[in-house]
Amino acid sequence: MKPTPLLLSLLSLPAVAQDYDCMIEPAQTVEIRSPVVGILERVHARRGEAIRQGQVLVSIESSVESSAAESARARAEAQGQAEMSRAKVNALREKARRLQDLLAEEFVSAQAVEDAQAELKLAEAELKTATENNQIARLDHRQAVDQLRRRQILAPFSGVVVDQYLYPGALMDSSDTKKPVLKIAQTHPLKVQALLPVKAFTRVKPGQMVSVTPEAPFADKPIQARVRTVDRVLDAAAGTFGIVAEIDNAKGELPAGLRCKVRL
Repeated sequence: MKPTPLLLSLLSLPAVAQDYDCMIEPAQTVEIRSPVVGILERVHARRGEAIRQGQVLVSIESSVESSAAESARARAEAQGQAEMSRAKVNALREKARRLQDLLAEEFVSAQAVEDAQAELKLAEAELKTATENNQIARLDHRQAVDQLRRRQILAPFSGVVVDQYLYPGALMDSSDTKKPVLKIAQTHPLKVQALLPVKAFTRVKPGQMVSVTPEAPFADKPIQARVRTVDRVLDAAAGTFGIVAEIDNAKGELPAGLRCKVRL
């Protein structure tokens, strides 16, 4: 049977756009735990508050570490021993030079010159030791400062505080079995996850723009999202594959956790 013009025109029509269920989620969610054992002194952000990358989220009691850092700084800045050793080396070097000149005129013995040179070598060794001690003191100060900095936990990214689990006065531990202090989420960009049928696999590519319509009360207009990931391994049992798209949420107008529809 020869196809009619009407049938040919129907076959040439583009595929009809279809909507699929999706979920709008944070780009990442992290539980903030303490890297050290200590008493929780202050939590600087409350549940629901916006945070910025590098902001101090948690302070742990640090009086001992502060004192250790101050002591290490004082030792690192102390230059008395090195200055004294340097002055001694300069004086003995000048003494050895003068004795060498006197030896040439036979006013002193060779033994006196050798003794002066031995004293100079000993002083130079003392100066080297003092210099090395200063270097070690600076490294100790750096280590003490690093230990002190670990008593403050900074936000790894900008986002919001999802929940708070510990409060000032609680004992903090780095063990995974202990409660985290906070849970935070990155809300820019937002992540859109959807499961699509296998028949739609050839219709979506990384970098492609798709239309996402959140549930009410945010369903007034579709939002453009860029596909970042398309699963390369299909779920044969369910006949589906997953995609991940990103929504620009720099203004923070859209919350995470919404159901949505994605249109290809």
